[in-house]
Amino acid sequence: MTRGSAVVLGATGQVGRAAVRALARDGWQVRAVSRGGGRDEDWPDEVRALRADREDDAALAAVLGDGCDVLVDMVAYGPGHARQLKGLADRIGSAVVISSGAVYEDDKGRSFDTQDEPDGFPAYPVPIPETQATVSPGEASYGTRKVALERDLLAAGAVLPTTLLRAGAIHGPYCRGPRELFFVKRALDRRPVRILAYNGRSRFHPVHVGNLAELIRLAAAKPGSRVLNAGDPDVPTVLEISAGVDAALGVTSETVLLDGPAPVGTVGLTPWGLDRPIVYDMTAAERELGYRAVTSYAAALPATVEWLARQLDGRDWLEIFSNLQKYKEDWFDYAAEDSWLNGTR
Repeated sequence: MTRGSAVVLGATGQVGRAAVRALARDGWQVRAVSRGGGRDEDWPDEVRALRADREDDAALAAVLGDGCDVLVDMVAYGPGHARQLKGLADRIGSAVVISSGAVYEDDKGRSFDTQDEPDGFPAYPVPIPETQATVSPGEASYGTRKVALERDLLAAGAVLPTTLLRAGAIHGPYCRGPRELFFVKRALDRRPVRILAYNGRSRFHPVHVGNLAELIRLAAAKPGSRVLNAGDPDVPTVLEISAGVDAALGVTSETVLLDGPAPVGTVGLTPWGLDRPIVYDMTAAERELGYRAVTSYAAALPATVEWLARQLDGRDWLEIFSNLQKYKEDWFDYAAEDSWLNGTR
């Protein structure tokens, strides 16, 4: 028995691939929409792949046709996309929209937007509940646009019930900006040492694409207007991630732990932040949706590492993962690391 019809926007992206697969296997009739109109090899044959740019209102209306029971949106940002979805509310039974943990601010008003300022890295409660304050809505940043999107869609709950999933650090195959690359490339380069600031304690709550797809599947079957955190059951330290990557690739490296921040430049810094943990409270998702993770970070890591190793084979990392250029840092400044190591030994 079919559960109904589902339209997935951004279907060939990292999360979209997994979401289409999860929904189809759960009995939904899925229309997988992307700009290229492509398919994932693991999708069931009955999934319909359609081409449309969600920025084109007419194209989006055309793929919706007479409507759908649930619309899943991976690529919604800001009030413009909220208005677009609300304008089609008479054709959509409910929606599930990906938001981000980047919406939160701490009790001093610090957020991801201030992290590069002096003492600007946020100090959130552990764990962070959905009731934690958020940045102000607006067009200034990724986080402010997501907040604007959230508020507009929640206000439209009477006509378009929407579940907004505040995702943590998304990981798994097809990631455009994989943090795990930081250690995978070092292992493949036979780099013998890992320098970790803050004694390797940094933690940034991850969410595997399979767990995010499970949350989408559950929210699709239980419509409502709400925001929920989206995370894995485990939140490893950067030291644990480093060891896990090395183990997956069969290498052994020396770990140099620093008591504090980078001694010079970016030596010792990683994409997982500072010594202030970012951990999301998952009890609301468990209570409201019956969420139980389908995998853990540790269990999923080897497959992610294998996929990254295949992508790097004979290619430049910034060519493959151009999205990482936004960090404006050289993640692999081995000369700076060697210079510092040679000066301390």
